[in-house]
Amino acid sequence: MRFDPATLSYNSDGLVPVIAQEAETGEVLMLAWMNAEAVARTLATDRVTYWSRSRQAFWIKGETSGHVQHLVEMRVDCDRDALLVLVRQEGPACHTNRRVCFYTAVRDGDELELMAPD
Repeated sequence: MRFDPATLSYNSDGLVPVIAQEAETGEVLMLAWMNAEAVARTLATDRVTYWSRSRQAFWIKGETSGHVQHLVEMRVDCDRDALLVLVRQEGPACHTNRRVCFYTAVRDGDELELMAPD
């Protein structure tokens, strides 16, 4: 059966959340958003393309930073309202120049920064 991005359950803004995970290690890199066109572009090019909510524009990961995400596999969750993209990440995934966006832990009610920028 061919995958059709229109079969996903998008929110009221026409977006679906996407978790990016390093394919080889399973490391969770980031969370972003896609609309149906970004899903289609990602599948057509194998370059992960998101929808920037702040800029209201497509955002090809690494287009300006060089920190490219190459699509290995896209997975759809059971409710069809979230995606998981398994990627090969070149360089940091986070715009703060950290490997991942999830670099702050909450422990005993306190925030703890787990990693410094690269």
